[in-house]
Amino acid sequence: MKALQIAATGMAAQQMRVDVVSHNLANMSTTGYNARRADFADLHYDQIARPGTVTAEDGTMLPTGIQLGMGVRPAAVSVVLSQGTFSETGGDLDLAIEGQGYLEVTLPSGLAGYTRDGALRRSADGLIVTADGHAVAPGITIPPETRSLSINAAGEVWAYFADRTDPEQLGQITLTGFTNEKGLEAIGSNLFMESAASGPPLPGTPGVDGLGTLRQGYLEESSVDAVREVTELIKAQRGYELNAKVLTAADQMLAATTQVR
Repeated sequence: MKALQIAATGMAAQQMRVDVVSHNLANMSTTGYNARRADFADLHYDQIARPGTVTAEDGTMLPTGIQLGMGVRPAAVSVVLSQGTFSETGGDLDLAIEGQGYLEVTLPSGLAGYTRDGALRRSADGLIVTADGHAVAPGITIPPETRSLSINAAGEVWAYFADRTDPEQLGQITLTGFTNEKGLEAIGSNLFMESAASGPPLPGTPGVDGLGTLRQGYLEESSVDAVREVTELIKAQRGYELNAKVLTAADQMLAATTQVR
């Protein structure tokens, strides 16, 4: 009885859906986090009678045929690209990206990582780094005598000093875009890496070539919609229960078959 296998694929799909929802809800407070969505596709079909099959000598054809599906399979877990709301912090090194783009950071391996988490810090050497200590490209060092910092929408970093009237430009923070942002490889800690699906990184100046701008003193909150996620959770739970009932019904039908005398 194929219903047993079909219902099992349905239960596995709904379980994955719950896993995705739980991950989204767990990251409701994660800076710059974008919600994920599980996508599914139907499995191949058993072609018992193909549509268009000739059934008589006069050319009569089956208008629909008989195609029995084999269930469902995961197709993708994709990122829902949407702008999170901004939370004002007032921090000199807190940056929110208004629009598209990612901050580039240098990972311990020497490879480039990308993030929308703008909660930046200053290292012991004065280097601008992420909360995990990864240096933000292109590597800007803040002098120890700096009184305050100003970062404009275009990413220019200006330092103010107690003994000077005019500020000094320390460098330029850049943003990086991708042809297919959903193809980036998530590696945790709010970081992504380039993949063959994302295309090569396209670095540029904030506000130019479709890249977003920077807003100092703000952080981008998670884009998770709690109401939507709870709705998805209920739908997945109901789907799991219905597939379990199909499994039970198929088992009872097999039991009835074995009891026939």
